[in-house]
Amino acid sequence: MIFLDHAATTPVRREALEAMWPFLTGTFGNPSSHHGLGDAAARALDDARAQVAAVIGCRAGDVVFTSGGTEADNLAIKGIALANPRGRHVIVSPIEHEAVLESAHHLARVHGFDIEEVPVDRYGVVHPEALARVIRPDTALVSVQLANNEVGTVQPVGELARVAHDAGAIMHTDAVQAAGWLPLGIDGLGVDALSLAGHKVGAPKGTGALIVRGRIPLEPVLHGGGQERGRRSGTENVAGSVAFATALRLADEGRADAAARVEALGELLARRVLADVPGAMLTGHPESRLPGTVSFVFPGTSGEAVLLELERDDVICSSGSACAAGSDQPSHVLTAMGVPADVAQTAVRFTLGAETTADDVTDAAASVARAVSVVRGIVIA
Repeated sequence: MIFLDHAATTPVRREALEAMWPFLTGTFGNPSSHHGLGDAAARALDDARAQVAAVIGCRAGDVVFTSGGTEADNLAIKGIALANPRGRHVIVSPIEHEAVLESAHHLARVHGFDIEEVPVDRYGVVHPEALARVIRPDTALVSVQLANNEVGTVQPVGELARVAHDAGAIMHTDAVQAAGWLPLGIDGLGVDALSLAGHKVGAPKGTGALIVRGRIPLEPVLHGGGQERGRRSGTENVAGSVAFATALRLADEGRADAAARVEALGELLARRVLADVPGAMLTGHPESRLPGTVSFVFPGTSGEAVLLELERDDVICSSGSACAAGSDQPSHVLTAMGVPADVAQTAVRFTLGAETTADDVTDAAASVARAVSVVRGIVIA
């Protein structure tokens, strides 16, 4: 099997499994319990929090462990907006992950917020001047992802954060897809809050974190026992948090080498497919794109049909966000970028990982050419 769907999820790192195992077995205590087992669990949670903080360049107290990227985005969008007395205007980009967009829609539907989408260009980039045109004195929050999960376009988040801060707004970025590929230093990015998911960096699914600077007020989404300094109630997932911290640290330590190698493989895949598949077009930014994220449209096909043909060759990829799999609607990302709906329906996304090889890429490119030809009804001699 050639697995080229790492943007959907990644295999769990052995080191993460080994790090979490003790907290699923002997050291299984509740970190809120005041006895030996509970104290050991609490120390492990503190250590995990410190590891995440070291990668992000924040205080350990700024780390809120969550059940993944979706919860982190929900807590950021709803929690910051509801706690901010500045105003009821929230800005998002139209290509955000559904977790951000649906959270914003919830604010509008239930709490009467005014949600505005800042437009993107044909590559999916939010330009600072575009943000400046829509930001207002009552803008409470701006949320623009660091890198897009479908086409890989990397946003100028630092510049966008300056525009937001100059107007007095809080800046959040969904960094779920960028983790392990781009620097995540919160000071370098200039943001106030940042979302992460464990299963994108080799931790088990159901783990993640929201990083939110201590000065930022946050209304909890989950209410209960007041864990995570009152910001996220519920007994903490100690084993999962330990695994997440371990995987994030290792991904960040190996980031530069992995990114360079995978970027070269992604460029190889793009060259092969564009050369061998008539009419194939690359989506996303041609240069400012995540390493290893290569998304195409194949006019005259069905993206889902191409995926089925590729799976016959044991090439595993996707048509876009795994969270929208099964939808018969064209990608909201591609349509926001100006891609016609019928062409957007032909999209196929390949996302490479640390274990991807040159042979994988070469074989996958040949399979793509065959699959597209079959779907187009062309018989290859």
